[in-house]
Amino acid sequence: MRQKERRPGQKFAAGPSGGRRADDRGQRPTKPAAKPAPAREKVREPASVPTAIERPLMERTGERPAERVPVILESLGAGDFHLIDSGNGEKLEQYGPYRIVRPEGQALWQPSLPKQAWEKVDAVFTGDTDEEGTGRWRFPKEALGETWPLNLLGVDFLGRFTSFRHVGVFPEQIVHWTWMKQQVEAAGRPLKVLNLFGYTGVASLVAAAAGAEVTHVDASKKAIGWARENQALSRLEKAPIRWICEDAMKFIQREERRGNSYDIILTDPPKFGRGPNGEVWHLFEHLPVMLDICREILSPKAVGLVLTAYSIRASFYSIHELMRETMRGAGGVVESGELVIREAGLDGKAPGRALSTSLFSRWVPK
Repeated sequence: MRQKERRPGQKFAAGPSGGRRADDRGQRPTKPAAKPAPAREKVREPASVPTAIERPLMERTGERPAERVPVILESLGAGDFHLIDSGNGEKLEQYGPYRIVRPEGQALWQPSLPKQAWEKVDAVFTGDTDEEGTGRWRFPKEALGETWPLNLLGVDFLGRFTSFRHVGVFPEQIVHWTWMKQQVEAAGRPLKVLNLFGYTGVASLVAAAAGAEVTHVDASKKAIGWARENQALSRLEKAPIRWICEDAMKFIQREERRGNSYDIILTDPPKFGRGPNGEVWHLFEHLPVMLDICREILSPKAVGLVLTAYSIRASFYSIHELMRETMRGAGGVVESGELVIREAGLDGKAPGRALSTSLFSRWVPK
């Protein structure tokens, strides 16, 4: 999977990654303001913001992989989750014992179910409806605890009511996790899985439970702590999982220098993030070099490279063509499109409309 030539004169800044993001998948707590310096004490100059690490893109030769487009990967839910209904800019979901209402800008239509179904809920997120906004939860029936147990694909984990509307899992990813689980179980050898921007670790636990050796990377100590809670809840304390609290870009650059490789790489970067020292991540600026490094750390017998792009204003063709250029000369096929969740009604068995959630691109060797 390695090609040593570099494109002459072309460099991309490998900006910070895995830091605070618009949603809570990499949120960092705000540090308190520094106390004023005592009189006559020399005030230390503030540390300068580290410059972005420059890494040239590799010069890729050979044919681009074959393509399958558009691909719509659809989920009807799994385990303790399903989408009940959607409309009027909101979605009605079932998470275990709780029925939840959250904002959803893609739901332009009218709800299918009567108003009464939307009123008999356990939690409603209120506040800023923008993806980057915060808010609070309202509990119409009774006050609920911060966390509750959930299960997806045989893995136990904690749901949590966060101030960024999320509950600790992104169920549109179920289709990717199911694919990964199947690949790990069918491999006949322990696959090495790298989960970048791993959030609360559900994907990492699914991979580990299937028999993979997992490296989970997230820059948020809070998210890593939550992931460890989920590991204990799933009784996977002895599973081969490395929990790495670090900037994702810095981690993969180090792995490239060390010559380490992985059979499956999952990456779900934010559209915007801010690192602990003021560094800034912009997906459209930094994604090319991130994918380029991921290509370099794929093993010779790699099974797949999966990219998900959440809440960006772009066509899936943008990341599709980037993935094909990144994997030039590697053979295989790049399939790209959208992840959607289909409504399933109150009982989880009545297919309705499809709600678009994310763009994705996935390279597989055949």
